[in-house]
Amino acid sequence: MTKLLSLNTLWEHALGESAKAQDRRFSPDDFTHLPAAARRYLEHAIAPGTAIASAVRLKMHGEIKLKTWIPFTAEQVVYWHRGFIWSATAWMNRLPIVGSDRIIDGVGAMQWKLLGLFPVMTGSGADITRSAAGRFHAETILLPSVFCRDDMTWSSTDAAHLHASFVAQGEPADLDLIVDQTGQLQTAQLLRWGNPEGAEHHYVDFGAIAEAEGTFGGYTIPTRLRVGWYFGSERFEPEGEFFRATIDDAIYR
Repeated sequence: MTKLLSLNTLWEHALGESAKAQDRRFSPDDFTHLPAAARRYLEHAIAPGTAIASAVRLKMHGEIKLKTWIPFTAEQVVYWHRGFIWSATAWMNRLPIVGSDRIIDGVGAMQWKLLGLFPVMTGSGADITRSAAGRFHAETILLPSVFCRDDMTWSSTDAAHLHASFVAQGEPADLDLIVDQTGQLQTAQLLRWGNPEGAEHHYVDFGAIAEAEGTFGGYTIPTRLRVGWYFGSERFEPEGEFFRATIDDAIYR
């Protein structure tokens, strides 16, 4: 089996690109052509003069629902040009389950082992890849600099609702954001490929509620999130919600 790229190696690749990249910095004047709500979001999320990052390294903790809610700690690298790796340890009946979810260069996979030794969940193939691409699209809210890209298409129906269209990891994304009057992110939603019912994969409403925010290196991002399927419906809380996370630290490059 091919050895999987590690989280640290992915971060090293991101650092290498950062060192070679031109030093572009955020200026609100560059985005006067965008809808007012998009400008408000960007100006809230990125401080003027902040270097435009291509990657973020996150530390987090929270709970994940596997029949019951169990605690986890995790690190994650989100790197726009390559993908993401989420590496975590969760505890079930006081025993650690160690593993990762990822998509790198258009290939998704997950691998989880009890005590780091005994496989409990693995996955790969077209459905896993498409689902992981949807997760990558949603997690752009943790790397707001990607919304400064020239190939990002914005539209807005009113002062609160934003729509961003882009392509990443070989899949088109249509991400709906709700922001308040200051530009603070309230929710993010999109159609994500998945099978929360345990049957065939299909597109399902997926999203996140941002309950708190924090600032790291000039970027203001959600720091407490509730995430799941059937987003925007009555099924979200009882059936779809499966991930609650608190972001403890974020490093941008």
